[in-house]
Amino acid sequence: MKPAFYLYSFLFLIPISFLFSQNLAEEYIAEWKAFHPSQAVQKGIHGSILNTEERSQKSVGQWVAFNEDVLKKLSKPTTEINTVDARLLRVQAQSELDQYRARSLHTTSLNLYARLIKNTLPQVLKADYLLLSEKKDLLCQRLLAIQQWAVQAEQNLQTVSKEDLDGGFKALEDTMDYLKLGLRAALQKQGIGAPCADFDVQVQRTITKIKGLKVVADQKRKPFATPPNGVLGPQEYARRLALYTDSDLTPDQLAAMALAEIDSVKNLMASVSRSYLRETYPAHVLPKNSSELIQKALVDMEKDAPLNAADYLAFWEDLAAEAVDFIQEKNLATLPKNKTLHIKTAPESAGPSARIGWVASAPPFAPNPMTTLYLPSIPDTLPRQEQVDFWASFNKPFNRIIVIHELYPGHYMQLKVARETPHALRLLFPYQPYIEGWATFTEKVLLDAGWESGHHLTLLAHLRKRLENANRAYTSIQVHCHGWNEKKVMQFSTETSLLAPQFAKSLWGRIMGSPLQLTSYYWGGAQFKSLLKSEKERLGPSFDLKFFMDTIMKAGPIPIDAFHTIFQNGQPNP
Repeated sequence: MKPAFYLYSFLFLIPISFLFSQNLAEEYIAEWKAFHPSQAVQKGIHGSILNTEERSQKSVGQWVAFNEDVLKKLSKPTTEINTVDARLLRVQAQSELDQYRARSLHTTSLNLYARLIKNTLPQVLKADYLLLSEKKDLLCQRLLAIQQWAVQAEQNLQTVSKEDLDGGFKALEDTMDYLKLGLRAALQKQGIGAPCADFDVQVQRTITKIKGLKVVADQKRKPFATPPNGVLGPQEYARRLALYTDSDLTPDQLAAMALAEIDSVKNLMASVSRSYLRETYPAHVLPKNSSELIQKALVDMEKDAPLNAADYLAFWEDLAAEAVDFIQEKNLATLPKNKTLHIKTAPESAGPSARIGWVASAPPFAPNPMTTLYLPSIPDTLPRQEQVDFWASFNKPFNRIIVIHELYPGHYMQLKVARETPHALRLLFPYQPYIEGWATFTEKVLLDAGWESGHHLTLLAHLRKRLENANRAYTSIQVHCHGWNEKKVMQFSTETSLLAPQFAKSLWGRIMGSPLQLTSYYWGGAQFKSLLKSEKERLGPSFDLKFFMDTIMKAGPIPIDAFHTIFQNGQPNP
């Protein structure tokens, strides 16, 4: 008899059309899982781990044709699908066509294959829902899959940019090191010997195939295919921005908005700084220059900092509890039941990520939805001044704002509530500006409700973060559309936008790696603020903030402008 897991997994492999009468969204999800099984596993759809990607020309051609057909169906008024979901599905189909038709990643990106190759074995080993025997079978199958991907890459790749080639080479070299040194140790740690009889032979064949792929890919190098350093250029950036925001927003419009925000917020910071300094140093003569006023207050803000990682962790645990109590006391939103959150110090093994921290959110379809907040850390073996400078960037007023953004009612709470939405499409293909936009917006909501009322430095920290958000959007556009280099970004970010050094240092990498995502903090936040203003004006005294917040979270991450119609039509469960 097959293990129960196989029966569970088999259900995920059956096209949904065979199980029930379905609409276009369900049909698309079934096909997406078949084409992107690794991504499906990352979303918590565990049954997809039995499958691997197929990237032959035939498979890619079928996927392109399917997405083109979906767009045609969406244009027909008779197609059965929720209006909001139809919009998300249209953006998703356009995004897939952008990757596999317009940009033709399967013929131009070594990275497309290198990422699959690098991640496939660790994904199986980390799957704690698999039996040991199942892991063994899948590990041997994945070695064959890597060999197949290497062959498909050799056959498909036509030209590869230097930047993509460099990244792909790095991933392939990491994989070969893992196969030579790391895989055996990982197997032993889980009590797995040789997963199959010819395991060593297959490992060596896999390494040989990867080496061959590197040679072939290098022959297809295209050194001058893209602007230097991976810059998109104004036309490509504009095209991707329109797709990312699902709007006619242009880079120049967004840059103008962001720059106006920078100027406006700096004026607010000067006002708050003046109030703080007058209250704190009544006998002192205040600087007349706005920049000097702000800097003087920021120095005090950065002095109120954690002493070390242990102090920081204890502070955050108390802070999270305070945020929950405040939301409940002010009746701002319905708090989710059952806490599924851990707060930990980021391990040094995380490398550069340990310096900024991150949230390991529970995948939307994971059966055990635990989320872990990894706090930034720095070794206490480093020089004391370096530690002091580090913790100054993560000062306590700053964290009193970040707890809202990351946890309550920001990312953690929003994702936890959204898991209950009946619309699977929204969890698989969220409207990206919603995610950071919501977390950014909630900071202002809680401050307006009285969070840290009277604490000027907390308000100053919020304004500084608003400045950082606008700076992210503005500098992303300047780099990709107007030729700014790293030095110019660093100078503008620290001198004009007053970023803390710890954040300014990491900005360039994010501008190059996720230029559109960087716009969502400011753009998404601005959209939510506009929505709140509109609803308050429309409803007047009958406006209910808790209903407003709950409706947005329960709907899931959908286009923000869609909420105008949802609220006007009185749809609490859109």
